Amino acid sequence: MINQLMRTEYDAIVVGSGATGGIATLTLAQAGLKVLVVEAGPELTSEEVIGKEPINTFKRLIGLINGQKKIQSQHPGFWKTNPSLYVNEKENQYNFSKGNPFIWTQGRQVGGRSHTWGGITLRLSDLDFKAPRKDGFGQEWPISYADLEPHYDAIEKLLKVHGVRDGLNQLPDGNYLSPLPFTKSEHCFIEKIKKHLDFPVIHSRGFGPHFGNDFPLFSSQGSTLKIARRTGNVSLLTQHIVEKIVINKSREKAQGVIAVNKLSRERITLKSDLVVLCASTIQTIKILLNSEEKVNENGLIEPSETLGKNLMDHISTCRFFSIKDENNLNEINNLNDSEKLSGAGSFFIPFGNKMQEDKDLSFIRGYGIWGAIGRFDPPDCFKIDPLSKLGFLIGHGEVLPYKDNKVTLSNKSDQWGIPIPNINCKWNRNELEMVKHMNKKINKCIQVTGGRIAPIHKLINIPFLNIIASKSIAMNEKVPPPGYYIHEVGGAPMGYKSENSVLDKWNRLWQCQNVLVVDGACWTTSAWQSPTLTMMAISRRACLKAIKTLKA
Repeated sequence: MINQLMRTEYDAIVVGSGATGGIATLTLAQAGLKVLVVEAGPELTSEEVIGKEPINTFKRLIGLINGQKKIQSQHPGFWKTNPSLYVNEKENQYNFSKGNPFIWTQGRQVGGRSHTWGGITLRLSDLDFKAPRKDGFGQEWPISYADLEPHYDAIEKLLKVHGVRDGLNQLPDGNYLSPLPFTKSEHCFIEKIKKHLDFPVIHSRGFGPHFGNDFPLFSSQGSTLKIARRTGNVSLLTQHIVEKIVINKSREKAQGVIAVNKLSRERITLKSDLVVLCASTIQTIKILLNSEEKVNENGLIEPSETLGKNLMDHISTCRFFSIKDENNLNEINNLNDSEKLSGAGSFFIPFGNKMQEDKDLSFIRGYGIWGAIGRFDPPDCFKIDPLSKLGFLIGHGEVLPYKDNKVTLSNKSDQWGIPIPNINCKWNRNELEMVKHMNKKINKCIQVTGGRIAPIHKLINIPFLNIIASKSIAMNEKVPPPGYYIHEVGGAPMGYKSENSVLDKWNRLWQCQNVLVVDGACWTTSAWQSPTLTMMAISRRACLKAIKTLKA
């Protein structure tokens, strides 16, 4: 297979097979291009992705004991999905500065982190794309909502997301199936919030729960990549890590990429007319940095000196609570499939950048609060208060772009001879002030509805939960460090000119226009919404433009 690939040139190479890699591959393949998808991990069956209990639990414990999953275990999904979907940290190393930890959750398999995506699909608005016009911080995006609207529409229709058209300026409406119902506890909770606080509360938008043994729609293997491979135009190369981009002598065009076989460590050159980077934010930044002229004599020219800078993530805070519900004690046992916790099976309080209408705020930009009640309760015998329902409220907010928050290359290389990334990222005053505001709003919501805030191990009486909770970032009241919310973006931003951005408005490198960066690395600001849907819309838009250019 390797020899065949070495002799073959492709119309396009897509690096990464997750949410953005899937939509990029589908867009290119449906236009008739021959596409090679390069994935650093193996291809798993749906049964292997889902795994089985108690084997999954046994794997989690082993990963914690031997130190291979210490950081990965901080992701809440680690405790409810197959832990094999999270990398071995001893093989996939990175550095962070002392006192400023960064939680980098990685998934190296076909489908990437789309397998563990929470499935919330929120559009960005022009309040987000053009926020710097109002507050003067950073640069605005070189695109507007109108540029992405048709791509949002197409993707939401393809992926069959649920929601309601709520008519909010800060959260544009989408192309939805009917919403999933609130639980009875949520309905009572929301009515009290609207009555006493007049906060906007909506059905969350996204995917419903997945059941069965096939890949879910939110996984690229269950949707975009699956459809793309049916065209017959897609080849898949697994267990190969893309090391760098190969540039021609004039350094104005990419000729392909160099990939390292994870098993044999052999390096191969893969040629194509178009390179699309979808490896996830930090991996993509690493590839670009390793392709620069600073590292390679005939390397990539990046005139803005912004590559790797302005790394962002959403700042978050979480509160668990219990709420009396004596009239519906058996609700959890009677939940139908659509009422179980999912991206669409939950609710949202989308304050967003509309908050800036309040002149007394001590921070700029905005945030939203995601919540659910009665969707994840254990049997009553495990509850400390059996006459209650359990809920959570999670706030996540926009992080500003700071030049000191960045990714650089270490002098140390991994076992495949590729430099390890250094990640330097910390919260600043604006983010910490935002978290204070989030906690006040969350506390007020729970207070007016009669709920009681408590750590999860004081709501559920399960052996060893106290030990797990004491080591879990999600289960204590401190502000989680950057990376925890797994919404890292930035580092290769889009912009209006090459002097202060890495990419143009079509996601092309300024000096090498047959290289597209369409994952989170291309983001100019972080906005406050869950980013995956927007990443996919950006990918589709950029690839359609690239197709026109290639065919011209």
